[in-house]
Amino acid sequence: MTSIKNINFNKFSNYYKQFHHFAGKMVEKIYQTSLTAALDSAKHCLDKGDVIALPTDTVYGLACSANNEKAIQKLYAIKGRDFHKPVAICVKDIESLRHWGQAEHINDVLLEHLLPGPITIVIERSANLNNRFLNPSTSKIGIRIPDFDFIKNLCDKFDQPLALTSANKSAEQSSLNIQEFECLWPHLGGIFDGGQLGVTEECRSASTVIDLSLPGRYKIVREGIALKRTLSIMESFNIKPLL
Repeated sequence: MTSIKNINFNKFSNYYKQFHHFAGKMVEKIYQTSLTAALDSAKHCLDKGDVIALPTDTVYGLACSANNEKAIQKLYAIKGRDFHKPVAICVKDIESLRHWGQAEHINDVLLEHLLPGPITIVIERSANLNNRFLNPSTSKIGIRIPDFDFIKNLCDKFDQPLALTSANKSAEQSSLNIQEFECLWPHLGGIFDGGQLGVTEECRSASTVIDLSLPGRYKIVREGIALKRTLSIMESFNIKPLL
């Protein structure tokens, strides 16, 4: 993988910080996901290399084109995230998961039990996912298929994987409505409002992350909201924990 040690990530952070004082003037970038035009607007933002905010089946997320180098750098800068800390990608279906990740050792029946839903599957990335800025410290990639119409329809329309992380500054709590990440609005190409996603603190739990990169073995990377369901599926398919 191409070395990125000489890349200056700080210039992207500084670029976005200078726009913070415009926060109260960004309402024109907010779109209701219930409107048909919202999908076209979201795709237009992604095509331009913008980062957008949108609802998922867990919390609000920040998303951009996963194979766009500049977009990934923007995503990390906006979130204030260490670029060595990986982000997941979101795809439209299991066929797409197999295109962007190496999942030959996982049968369709198991994948259909896990997805769609609040579960992220970690596998080795395929050669098709070749962005040097996407998770440069690992050859693996976490892949999600959220069970939420807007983001699934957007993945279908855009027809490329979306890099996806929670819509909040790094180390802050995840967001259940767009007002909770208002400080990020000036930095985004569009904010896609799907309303309140939940009312309890439990609803802020992220997806369960499970590493299935080794045949017949699993490792829980993050417990998340679907741990019990995930472990039950592993047991039923006789997938053993990696010790």
